Amino acid sequence: MARSRKAPDTDDPPPKLSGESLRAARWLSGYLVAHRMRLFIAFAALCCSSAMGLCFPFATGTLVDSALGTVAIGIDQIALLIMLVLAVQATCSFTASINFMTASERALASVRQDLYGRIIRLPMAFFSARRVGELAGRLSGDLAKIDDFLVAMLPHLLRQIILLIGGIALIAATSWKLTLIMLATIPPAIGVAILFGRKIRDLAKEAQDRLADTNVVVEETLQGVATVKAFGNEPFEVHRYATGLDAFLTVALKGARFRAIFIAFIIFALFGGLVLVLWSGAKMVSVGTISPGELARFLLYTAFVAGALGSFAEVFSSLQQALGATERVREILREEPELLTSALPAAPRFAGEVRFEDVAFTYPSRPESPVLQGLSFEVKAGQKVALVGPSGAGKTTAISLLMRFYDPSAGRVLVDGRDIRELALTDLRAQTAVVPQDVILFGGTIAENIAYGKPGASPAEIEAAATRAYAHEFVVGFPDGYETRVGERGVQLSGGQRQRIAIARAILRDPAILILDEATSALDSESERLVQQALDALMQGRTAVIIAHRLATIRRADRIYVMQEGRAVESGTHAELSERPGGLYQSLARLQFGEIEA
Repeated sequence: MARSRKAPDTDDPPPKLSGESLRAARWLSGYLVAHRMRLFIAFAALCCSSAMGLCFPFATGTLVDSALGTVAIGIDQIALLIMLVLAVQATCSFTASINFMTASERALASVRQDLYGRIIRLPMAFFSARRVGELAGRLSGDLAKIDDFLVAMLPHLLRQIILLIGGIALIAATSWKLTLIMLATIPPAIGVAILFGRKIRDLAKEAQDRLADTNVVVEETLQGVATVKAFGNEPFEVHRYATGLDAFLTVALKGARFRAIFIAFIIFALFGGLVLVLWSGAKMVSVGTISPGELARFLLYTAFVAGALGSFAEVFSSLQQALGATERVREILREEPELLTSALPAAPRFAGEVRFEDVAFTYPSRPESPVLQGLSFEVKAGQKVALVGPSGAGKTTAISLLMRFYDPSAGRVLVDGRDIRELALTDLRAQTAVVPQDVILFGGTIAENIAYGKPGASPAEIEAAATRAYAHEFVVGFPDGYETRVGERGVQLSGGQRQRIAIARAILRDPAILILDEATSALDSESERLVQQALDALMQGRTAVIIAHRLATIRRADRIYVMQEGRAVESGTHAELSERPGGLYQSLARLQFGEIEA
């Protein structure tokens, strides 16, 4: 499906509340315009359907006059005409509905695509400041509000506007005196709608915010349900969810009260006006000013007008909720995404030389706590270099900078002598692969998870990568082999199996630079042996940067950098560092081995 064009003001700064309604409406219309032919057909059919509906009161009034003998047309002919009008109206209504729904659903699919595309391209700093449940709420709850309005309420709104305008014109033609009486009830309703509208929209937006907070609780607890159960914290999580739900309910009920008062007033004003018209019309019939058929016709047209105005309360409420949701969606669409491509020529295959030059970094969410402070180290092409040190030394942060999840506050990170900020992100990350401690597998098949390293890989390539990762044997032992579904986050596989699937994924990617982040620290001895064999195969002919707490896994590293408080304070081989008296590495080795093992 072709994507619709973006509204031109997507990246404008957040407008003031007074202009947000028009901006949001214009933004939504940008997606609908791409389906203007369907909308034109739908609108034409809707006009025809509404016109047929407006014929019904006229035919009914004529039927009354025919029964009283005041017109020459027979009752049978009028009844047949009414049935023909209803048939045309039904056909036009179907045409309008199917085209409106198709255009709206396609436009909303484009909104969803654009929103997800923007979220997935946002930098890591954005995700570190937000929670998964909140973003999931934007893609579900907020878009559902927009969906409700576009698919259900927008056609209804247009239909009621046509009936309102047509009804007022026809009742004016029937009796201008009664028309003035009826129209006198409209200004109060409009005034109340303006007063209540902003309040309803603000409460709807706040309710969506509170609902997103409860979605966060659900998302986090379901993802970590094993931890919840292990600590017996089900009552705590239920209470946490109930607290968030109470906050949502308080705002939602406040909004409901405002909407109920608004709807009640509209109903009283409009149908009170209808009673006033009926009373005045009955007096006019009694003195012969209008015929009974004209009064019946006028009352039916008035009912159409009253019904149209009365339905505006519900439509207006839905519109305010949709606009509130639209504001939240546009907040994300205004965020600046990562620039994945570059105007520079594509980078050739990396040799793999990595160098950090006096790098400093502070997380945006913790500006008072610098993580890296003048970090400098070098990894030559094809070397296996380890980063070790106590927790909080900045090892993982250094890797995040190498992957360019963040940019340094000061200093440079270079690959093959080029500042990585000069490289397209696609070039940098296409030649880099990570095998983390906590492997994330997607909920598809084993084959799909391995192929994530190289989308479109053939079954033969997937099997070859699994064989090199020592995963083929256990995979073919499953009844469904490579089509075995791994479950959400890979829960159907053991830790060692997940690690080997991740290694197969990295092998298939064929990176120039390999990053191993505590890849064997959580495994038993047998699983560690198999994973280490797979890692040895993976590291052949590549630059490898290894983060490790267990020093036994890095004895064969070409060079070890010992980090402390964001700096590299020692460097050398395992043997050299182990013999350096009073060094941090020697201290760490003594804690782990009890004595130094060269």
